[in-house]
Amino acid sequence: MYRLFIIAGIVLIIIGLVGTFIGKLPGDMVWKKGNTTIYFPIMTSIIVSVVLSLIFMIIGRFK
Repeated sequence: MYRLFIIAGIVLIIIGLVGTFIGKLPGDMVWKKGNTTIYFPIMTSIIVSVVLSLIFMIIGRFK
């Protein structure tokens, strides 16, 4: 059980670090008006979706 928590923590740290680097791609939209900021990470979502699909496809081939 402890090993699962350690692995989950490491994965969350990696996701956080990667998110800071790919969080502002050219396809992402930011709308600012006054004190309100709305962020639409469209391109980041597409890239994350493609990468996760590839990872799950590779894992699925080994099972």
